[in-house]
Amino acid sequence: MNNRNPGLLALAAVVLVLAACSGQSSEPTDVAEPAPAVSEPEIAPAAEAAPAQAPAADTAVAAADGAPAADAAGHPGEETYKKTCAMCHSTTALGAPMVGDKADWGARAAQGTETLHKHALEGFNGAKGVMPARGGNPSLDDDAVKAAVDYMVSKSK
Repeated sequence: MNNRNPGLLALAAVVLVLAACSGQSSEPTDVAEPAPAVSEPEIAPAAEAAPAQAPAADTAVAAADGAPAADAAGHPGEETYKKTCAMCHSTTALGAPMVGDKADWGARAAQGTETLHKHALEGFNGAKGVMPARGGNPSLDDDAVKAAVDYMVSKSK
């Protein structure tokens, strides 16, 4: 009995394992069980729902000439500044002038608003740093970018 075939023993073991597993349910395993019924929360009648709030009285409407509307905070560029520009202009990242730094903004403002707008819209590589086009947010329209620049300059006079 020393001539036992190890392959034959392995095959016998596999057959025994399969035979033992065949006693399990023959239902397919990929069928999902139905989810237990979940009661939906009750919804209050419309009359009991909280009334919609009217917009704040200090929110301005866009001017007829196409100028951006003033944000609830008061300046049309403040919201864009907070969402996009502050990442650099409140930390001096990439050499950006800090909002409120009169000396740093003074030299830039002396170039004129048109130049500042152009640099903000198109991007600029200067001696003091880099200004990515549209502050790195290509979804900003021209008016939003210009309003944000005007806001930063107004806070830095």
